[in-house]
Amino acid sequence: MRVLVVGSGGREHALVWKLSQSPEVTKLFCAPGNGGIGELAELIDLGAEDIEGLAEFAENKDIDLTVVGPEMTLAKGVVDLFEKRGLRIFGPTKAASRLESSKAFAKNLMKKHHIPTAQFAVFDDPQAARAYVRQLGAPIVVKADGLCGGKGTIVASTLSEALGAVDLLMEDRIFKQAGERVVVEERLVGEEASFLVVTDGVTALPLLPAQDHKRLLDGDKGPNTGGMGAYAPAPVVDAALAAQVMDQIIMPTLRAMAAEGLAFKGVLYAGLMLTGDGPKVLEYNVRFGDPELQAILPLLSSDLMPILDDAVEGRLSTAQCRWEAGSCVCVVLASGGYPGDFPIGKEIHGLDQGKGRSGLLVFHAGTKQDKARFVSWGGRVLNVVGTGPDLEGALRRVYDAVGAIRFDGMAYRKDIGFRALKKPVTR
Repeated sequence: MRVLVVGSGGREHALVWKLSQSPEVTKLFCAPGNGGIGELAELIDLGAEDIEGLAEFAENKDIDLTVVGPEMTLAKGVVDLFEKRGLRIFGPTKAASRLESSKAFAKNLMKKHHIPTAQFAVFDDPQAARAYVRQLGAPIVVKADGLCGGKGTIVASTLSEALGAVDLLMEDRIFKQAGERVVVEERLVGEEASFLVVTDGVTALPLLPAQDHKRLLDGDKGPNTGGMGAYAPAPVVDAALAAQVMDQIIMPTLRAMAAEGLAFKGVLYAGLMLTGDGPKVLEYNVRFGDPELQAILPLLSSDLMPILDDAVEGRLSTAQCRWEAGSCVCVVLASGGYPGDFPIGKEIHGLDQGKGRSGLLVFHAGTKQDKARFVSWGGRVLNVVGTGPDLEGALRRVYDAVGAIRFDGMAYRKDIGFRALKKPVTR
């Protein structure tokens, strides 16, 4: 099969890496890709949001399957366009992608179909939003309705912070149109987990549960980011809890979407808070998590290609995932200043030391190849990924490798996996 992967981050590098191992894949393309992806796939000079250009390329190059990484590409309707042209693509339609592209849509769907989530209200008027914040009190959460690259949620510990969050989103428009509407909700208490499934709209095939680290700094401090690291499997989600999530959240969500005339194919990702009252949905994503996927795929012993193919063709009921024992950890190396302004073009040293080492991978995220060297070209630059017989072993392997890599301003968290270190990993 000739396969096109859309995107340019660490998630897409992980997808290309895994798909390159499939005997079913004869040729891999990636648009636009990055410096590291270029070692495994032919890079195509098309932006991830140029859906017309992507469709034309897939048509002209006889692409058998396109796999979409970024949420914005899905929200722009790439699946609708491909299907209209008779092209095969893995992912949800534009309307179904509203589960991620509109938090208000997602919350209202959960309320209507009795899927557990936080108490909330939706506002288009900042004055009404501020009045609700005062009524509910702090701590409280204010979310931009639209897509903000994982940075549109503000967790406010005080009333002044919450009122300031409304002003930032709705008055100052720090996320532009994405903040025209906001969701204000109660702050749930518990431990977070990422639960991803591949689905054909009827059957859902769960991947390993993972745990992301959204905050920039150790100890979950600092601003939200697109994710500073992840590990899998997350021991807080044991087999019994995973079954509960499937029964109370995942399958009801798929049935709710179907009932709304929005059959969902692709990846359904439920960001969960594991509260004293059971798991509740914080938000949905409609694509593979980044960096969660980078910590999940190295433990997948099954061929990924037929799983994606079966999801597109509606025959996932016969598919299964086989997993390696042990744990996997991903640590994100970021540019200084991220998630705010950051420099690019910083030469990366030490990448060769990771090549060929057992249980160690380096997925490029924001990099560019400049002749024989790699330079930083984004906020999240590299994903250093390691596997081990247990979480401690995986962490040692990853942080040893991180110590060998350097570029000016390099920043990373030193406490990835801290919540799970004293918990046994069960499946």
